[in-house]
Amino acid sequence: MVPTVTPQPKVYSIPSGAPFVDHLAEGIVARAGDDPLALSAVTVLLPTRRACRSLQQAFLRRSGGAPMLLPRFSPLGELDAGDLSLTDEELPGVPLDLPGAMSALNRQMTLARLILGAEGMAATTAQAVRLGADLGRLIDAVWTERVGFDRLESLVPADYAEHWQTTLKFLTIVTEVWPAILAATNECDPARRRNLALETQAALWRAAPPTGLVIAAGSTGSIPAATDLLSVIARLPQGAVVLPGLDQRADDAVWQAIETDESHPQHGLSHLIGALGVTRAAVRPWTDAPEPRGARARLIAESLRPAATTDGWRHLEESDAAPMGVEALDGLTRIDAATSEEEAQAIALLMRQALETPEKTAALITLDRNLARRVAMALTRWGIAVNDSGGQPLAHTAVGTYLRMTAELAASRVHPLALLALAKHPMAAGGRDSADFRAAARALERIALRGPRPAEGFAGVRAALATAARFDHEEQPAILGAWLDDLEQRAAPFLAAMRGDTPLADLLRAHIAFAESLADDDESEGPQRLWRQEDGEEAARFVHDLLDAADGFPALPPGDYPALLDALMSARAVRPRFGLHPRLFILGPMEARLQHLDLTILGGLNEGTWPPSPAADPWMSRPMRRDFGLPSPERLVGMSAHDFAHACGAPEVVLTRAARVDGTPTVPSRWLLRLETVLKALSLSGTIEERGGCWLTWARRLDEPDRVQPIAAPEPRPPLAARPRRLSVTAVESWMRDPYTIYARYVLGLSKLDPIAADPGAADRGQIIHAALDRFVRAFPDALPPDALSRLLEMGGEAFGPLLRSHPDVWAFWWPRFERVAAWFVTLERDRRPHWRTLATEVTGSLSLTGPGGPFTLTAKADRIDRGPDGLVVIDYKTGTPPSTREIALGFAPQLPLEAAMAEAGGFRDLGAGPVAELAFWRLSGGDPPGEVKPVKGDPAALAAEARAGLEALIARFDDPATPYRSRPRPAMAPRYTDFAHLARVQEWSLGGEAEE
Repeated sequence: MVPTVTPQPKVYSIPSGAPFVDHLAEGIVARAGDDPLALSAVTVLLPTRRACRSLQQAFLRRSGGAPMLLPRFSPLGELDAGDLSLTDEELPGVPLDLPGAMSALNRQMTLARLILGAEGMAATTAQAVRLGADLGRLIDAVWTERVGFDRLESLVPADYAEHWQTTLKFLTIVTEVWPAILAATNECDPARRRNLALETQAALWRAAPPTGLVIAAGSTGSIPAATDLLSVIARLPQGAVVLPGLDQRADDAVWQAIETDESHPQHGLSHLIGALGVTRAAVRPWTDAPEPRGARARLIAESLRPAATTDGWRHLEESDAAPMGVEALDGLTRIDAATSEEEAQAIALLMRQALETPEKTAALITLDRNLARRVAMALTRWGIAVNDSGGQPLAHTAVGTYLRMTAELAASRVHPLALLALAKHPMAAGGRDSADFRAAARALERIALRGPRPAEGFAGVRAALATAARFDHEEQPAILGAWLDDLEQRAAPFLAAMRGDTPLADLLRAHIAFAESLADDDESEGPQRLWRQEDGEEAARFVHDLLDAADGFPALPPGDYPALLDALMSARAVRPRFGLHPRLFILGPMEARLQHLDLTILGGLNEGTWPPSPAADPWMSRPMRRDFGLPSPERLVGMSAHDFAHACGAPEVVLTRAARVDGTPTVPSRWLLRLETVLKALSLSGTIEERGGCWLTWARRLDEPDRVQPIAAPEPRPPLAARPRRLSVTAVESWMRDPYTIYARYVLGLSKLDPIAADPGAADRGQIIHAALDRFVRAFPDALPPDALSRLLEMGGEAFGPLLRSHPDVWAFWWPRFERVAAWFVTLERDRRPHWRTLATEVTGSLSLTGPGGPFTLTAKADRIDRGPDGLVVIDYKTGTPPSTREIALGFAPQLPLEAAMAEAGGFRDLGAGPVAELAFWRLSGGDPPGEVKPVKGDPAALAAEARAGLEALIARFDDPATPYRSRPRPAMAPRYTDFAHLARVQEWSLGGEAEE
């Protein structure tokens, strides 16, 4: 005969200030009796697997480490077939053969394939994959809340919004197509599989109650199917439900407001006890132990009271809540840091200090993953590897980045940046020692890949290597060529797959084959190196799952593959299993539920982070979600508030936030603002903040030096033999404005490296226009042809070369400006030719001078020198802004005056000596106006004489070994751009610092 189920539910509560798992273990032992075998017949259902492990540790603490038989633990929300208490014979009406759940990745990829094939859908593969994840969450939410998609059509009138009609049409993927796919595979959605497991367990226990104790503890009933199972357990003869921190002190008016306020931390529990059929008064304490930290629990409950009842704060000081104030603040601290970096340092100090007490445990509980990573990194200062439950996204691990880089190399068609990033990765070895492999990559970068971007593919890189100007030794071209050949051979199958119409599964296989081949080193094979660490193991599982899910997935554009891989890997976490500190943790609010901790740090308490901002729903508006039956954002806030309130029950609690996060001002969490208000009403404002001040002070002092010694500006004084004896006129300008540049470039022999695969910049534009005009003037030194403009444009096209085809911005912006410059230039030339004759363009010259240290040679390359009725005209083409008259008069822009002195002395090749009648800048902006002749004011002969005298004085001054090469001796005349400001450490010694260059 089947036993009857006890109708009166047995529901208990453990207060939030008590260590939940320790009290739970105490109550279980008290109910199981003294028989050591009795515990093995007890079944305990807890919210998460971490909570199950915590309860095991609680039993271990209670026994003092002595061996004992433990109850059977199961996570309530993750029941599977192995967790079901199946009987020997099937019970009538209870389905025991449950379908398997489709894997999350397989479902995401299948939905992404359906999205890509949907009518009118224009999305990249990565976007489709992300939408597939969103659709999967919608499906799970529908199953969790037990609502049906058949309600969608009647949710909104047909004429409500065209967008909603489009959304309805799109959602036929999950209303019509998806069920057919599941039926064909004999699988179901994970949320439905969980519901079936919970419903089956409830049916089994309802029909045949177990003889041993069955206890469900710590659940707030957020899953309706779990609530049904809790209702059955509460009515079992040996069953009990234990709630986490039910507030039984709140008066009836407050409780009534809680029942309608979804954002309140107790709202979920109020809904749960209603579903269990009990009143608050009927919920009994789980143990007889007194409630620790009851005053603090009352303070937190008071600060989180429903908004409709907050008028009670006006009379807090006169109410019976007043005595709770001072006692409630014991062990409670608040830290308001200026930045998130400072917050992380203070938290790391708190956790490090906790280790000074034997057996003391501490945890940071936060939803801010950036803060969690900063704290974990700060703890490495003391060699501490903290146990972070969130782990690290696979895409950010060494193996994850390696897989992304190998994919990016093929997708970018061997772009130099992608090639070098991959070649310098520790995993890349190419069958040789990885250090030698990286050394070859660095040599290739320096010799061939800095400067203009080469053509696509390995052929372009090889061509850039062949045209390189300088090598370190004679064998280097052959060595680097062999290195490139080997890399190309390893990558060839993958590159071919990326170019063709290759299905995703075949593309992934080719990708992994290349990644494993490139990972070969001189001691072990690639697969052994690639998959052996924890991130490699997770990456191997990911690749295996993706290969299963990729069957039938269509071919994708090559450029979409790296983004697809990144989107999928970002959802996988790598959690180290070994080498972690046993007493320090970083937990999310869900993982922290029911944990036993001595010090709890609630970090990142800013609005939008905790509680988190509601995620944007791509499918339904807030009213539509409500009418459809899905939970509102306030319900999620209430669950987050319950986590906050429960965590505040630890012996020591520290609340932290940052006033600015990544430079953006923040707003304190609503819970902190409420707590401030209550403490102010109790005349305790500022008390908990004062305790946190010392941690901020220590955090700031961690990296503060004992004393700050201002650095002096550099004053290098090289010997006379090391000082340059030959400079160009443009270098003389640098010598005047910033002597340190001359020291760095000509004494130390330093030069700025060109960017890798550089896009053309302003300097390139100037060189191209100079080259076009120079060729035109050389081609037509006398009379201009009738089609002069078209000939100049033709020469300009040749000067621009492949840039017009390979760089759309050059075609869109530079070329139209050059067309305007060309038209202006031809018009000007037609007017000048009858009176002026061009003698030379791009002509080099030199001038010998004498200084105390010996001969000094000045060199120049003049853009153009014409001869007019009164003498020579020295012209400088400027695509930028010419120097001002004042700068020329003061000698800080001596280029044209020095070229005039050189021309007067006959220093330019094949021109002979002669007087200079004019100095002029021709500004070639291509704007409005497109060009402009700007003569230099003043007598050219006088300017030339002054410039020469000034240069001779400068030579004499720097021929004195005691004269230093100072950086920016006259800040007002400092150069606008310099390559050596960082080397001179200008920002460290200049008054107030300067903008970074």
